[in-house]
Amino acid sequence: MLLRRALKDFVQERHLCPPVSLKQLEELAEAFVQRHKECEPMRSWLMVEIHNQVWLPVVAGIPHERRLLMLPKCLSKYGECKGEYDEYGLLCHRCGCCLIPSLQDKAEQQGSLSIVAEGFTQVIELIENNVVDAVVGVSCLDSLEKAFPLLVRHAVPGLAIALNDNGCKDTHVDEGYVEELLSMLNEAAAPSLLDYDVIREQVNRWFTRTELEHLIGRAEDQTSAVCFDWMCGEGKRWRPFLLCAVWQALTGKSEMTEDVHRAAVAVECFHKASLIHDDIEDGDQTRYGQPTVNALYGDAFAINAGDALLGEGYRVLAESNNAELVRLISDAHMKLCKGQGAELVWCQHPEPIDMDFVKEVFRHKTVPAFEVSLMLGLSCTGNFVHLRPMLRRYSEALGMAYQMNDDLEDFRNDNELASRPSVVLALRNEHPQWDDEKVKNELQSLIDHYHQEALDALNEVDSMELKRLLFQVTEKILKAPPTPLRGRQIVNESAQPLVDFEEERDYK
Repeated sequence: MLLRRALKDFVQERHLCPPVSLKQLEELAEAFVQRHKECEPMRSWLMVEIHNQVWLPVVAGIPHERRLLMLPKCLSKYGECKGEYDEYGLLCHRCGCCLIPSLQDKAEQQGSLSIVAEGFTQVIELIENNVVDAVVGVSCLDSLEKAFPLLVRHAVPGLAIALNDNGCKDTHVDEGYVEELLSMLNEAAAPSLLDYDVIREQVNRWFTRTELEHLIGRAEDQTSAVCFDWMCGEGKRWRPFLLCAVWQALTGKSEMTEDVHRAAVAVECFHKASLIHDDIEDGDQTRYGQPTVNALYGDAFAINAGDALLGEGYRVLAESNNAELVRLISDAHMKLCKGQGAELVWCQHPEPIDMDFVKEVFRHKTVPAFEVSLMLGLSCTGNFVHLRPMLRRYSEALGMAYQMNDDLEDFRNDNELASRPSVVLALRNEHPQWDDEKVKNELQSLIDHYHQEALDALNEVDSMELKRLLFQVTEKILKAPPTPLRGRQIVNESAQPLVDFEEERDYK
């Protein structure tokens, strides 16, 4: 109890805004150990408890009916438990031989859900499906070392309570502490958690024919009709989604403004135009399982349709009340063209390349696709200027990690990577003595480096909802491999994505 009080004071001194990354938790645990040398052997436990202290005010503000209590089966009496398992966990027979039924009764009396299961996969799914908002999880420290990183990476508002002993049978927990965490409630601190499904539904409505005609006007010629079909067709529309989610995370408002609406439609116009032009440049005949515009109408018509979408995007933005939106998307447009141009020039006249050249191509071709949605959403708030440098650092690191991850996937699948500027090609040119395994390992190391840089860029962001959003976006884009608390190999527990980033692999 005294140690938890010391950790509470330690965290409050730092005014930390959740979520925090595993690296930051490690650094905080190290700083605490420097003050309290006797805690040296407890680093993993310290990381879990620091995470609890960071999230505790948030969880306290979440209504009981939006919380989940998760208990381990090992709290039951080994050899005596008659409970059965279904897809969600243990079905307790409530024989009274262990703490499980009493803790479940406590949770349910307050209106909370409870399950007896191992791992946090079900928890992530329940939260992403908007069933619950927070979790209070009990587990042995060994299991927490495996499952806890999943909780952290998905930015789940949660509290993890370590059992008093390890092992797989007849374990014990501080029942009073669990009940204390279950009972706490501070309605005045209720967080404003985003409902991503509502945002998705709103964005999808904007790309129906009726809504587009209301904003843009009717399609009275063939070029406009093709553009409308392309805009209303397949696609996950994660760019307008991300723009709207950033705006809502920062403003706390649910009703989108006209400027947000126009910026969201415009950013999709630019994206769809880039896909048309990209299909022409690559000679692709299908996208989304359907013929491309160039396959249906020829390259000349497709170029014209792509140009029309660019013009429509600028027109939609020009009619907004925010002139900065045009500047932001123009900057992104020009960076993208320069990056794509550098790649096309190299493809016409290949020569040995180094990492600096490849990174510069990625910085222009890939990074703007991430940065523009964030910056447009930020600009639509009319505030939060202090976040711009952080979001630019985040976008650059994420874009670099994404493109390198794409290179790694192609390399693993034996796709040809010598036909375009890639990290694999640069590493082979710079280190001709390296075998494929060495190249893959170095590439994975670079991905991990930029992945962490993206999370580090968010350390000073003072909006919990924005940080939660971007933590989850990072996780889904990079499909981060599991990271144990103490360098131990663990099993990857995947979850349903917040947004499906498999839509297009070319992020021009």
